[in-house]
Amino acid sequence: MKTAILLMAHGSRIPEANDAVHEIAAMVKEMTGYDNVEVSFREQHKPDIQQGIDACVAKGAERIILMPYFLFIGAHVQEDLPAEMAEARQRHPQVEFAMGKHLGVHRKLAEVVVERIAESLTATGWH
Repeated sequence: MKTAILLMAHGSRIPEANDAVHEIAAMVKEMTGYDNVEVSFREQHKPDIQQGIDACVAKGAERIILMPYFLFIGAHVQEDLPAEMAEARQRHPQVEFAMGKHLGVHRKLAEVVVERIAESLTATGWH
């Protein structure tokens, strides 16, 4: 079965702020070897989640893993994204859907924070 990955981000009114998710998607595509990796946004920017799902289906996806690109659990992760998946199931009954876990608390995220702290200390000259 052909599997797609859909990264679902919040979205920003500032279009350039959304570019980072596309960069992450390109990295995910490279790291996983999946050729069908799409980006969608919950608010403020296009494509919205249903459009992202449609893009995956148009590329032949038979199953889609919906990945919340959200740091913390909140209303979007607990309520809105599952509702989006339920809507997609109604629209595409031939496609299997699964919801991935949000980013949450993970040691690798702490490692990124530590790297950013080191960069900031260097930039300010506060060695």
